Amino acid sequence: MRHLRRRTVLVSALAAPAIARAQADYPSHTIRLVIPWPPGASADAFLRVMAEQSGKRLGQSMVPDNKPGANASLSGVALKDAKPDGYTLGQIHTGTFRAALMADKPPYDPLTDFTYIIQLSGSVHGIVVRSDSPWNSFEDFIAAAKAAPEKLTYGTFGQASVQNLVMVDLQQRLGIKLTHVPYKGGSDLYNGLLGSQIDAIADASGWIPLVQSGKFRLLVVWGSQRLKLFPDVRTLKEAGVDLVVNSPYGVCGPKGMDPAVVKKVHDAMKEALFDPATQAVMATYNMPTLYLDTAAYDKAARSQNQIELENLKRVGMLAK
Repeated sequence: MRHLRRRTVLVSALAAPAIARAQADYPSHTIRLVIPWPPGASADAFLRVMAEQSGKRLGQSMVPDNKPGANASLSGVALKDAKPDGYTLGQIHTGTFRAALMADKPPYDPLTDFTYIIQLSGSVHGIVVRSDSPWNSFEDFIAAAKAAPEKLTYGTFGQASVQNLVMVDLQQRLGIKLTHVPYKGGSDLYNGLLGSQIDAIADASGWIPLVQSGKFRLLVVWGSQRLKLFPDVRTLKEAGVDLVVNSPYGVCGPKGMDPAVVKKVHDAMKEALFDPATQAVMATYNMPTLYLDTAAYDKAARSQNQIELENLKRVGMLAK
């Protein structure tokens, strides 16, 4: 028994320098950043510039890997299955929590399966219609929905998306019935509205260029403040609905990452977040800077999980 203990100590002593070298050498090859959205989404544009700027600071390429679908939860699945060596990272957002809470057999546990590294930003949501639609205001749209239950349609990225959950909540609060049409990607969603396949879109800020070009009309925004780009468009609270929706997100790794590697990724991404190139993309999509360090992000994520649980319970979508 004494011989086995000596052997264990010897193996540990030999392994320790190798582990230390691996940490010091990190990163020694390409890092993968899993993005659970299709190319062209506003979050995709932001995360791509984040990957480029972070890679420059780390001295290795950080390559975006788009994995849309499954209610935008595939970044969580990728992290659950990855080695905790810092070479697989992914965006974790509020939908990642919801997907797990809605599943009878969740593919991951967001409270135990991830290493929370850095919170970066959040999504600015709103409801848009075609500019040639008869609805010039949020009240116009709601009145039309009341007059014709289930006739008006709206598109989102899926049943478990924050966009759809808020629309379900709004229907309950306002006593209206709309028909939901889920889409797989941003281009399909926007083409659906442009082609009159649906009447409205509830989405994050990918619609900004189309509103600016005059193709879409923004009826209402969901945040706590009006958007600087569209100062005449009211918030939900200003429109009489006591609801504020913020969707913070950040970057995580698999559980069990070495703290030294976590710090390297955090520091590079923090610098990348405040780089002028990144801030320019954020300004284009009116994205807020919601930076939190590793400890604060981990704490915030646990609070967000509870918020999502309560939201799903309220609209009847929590897993039995």
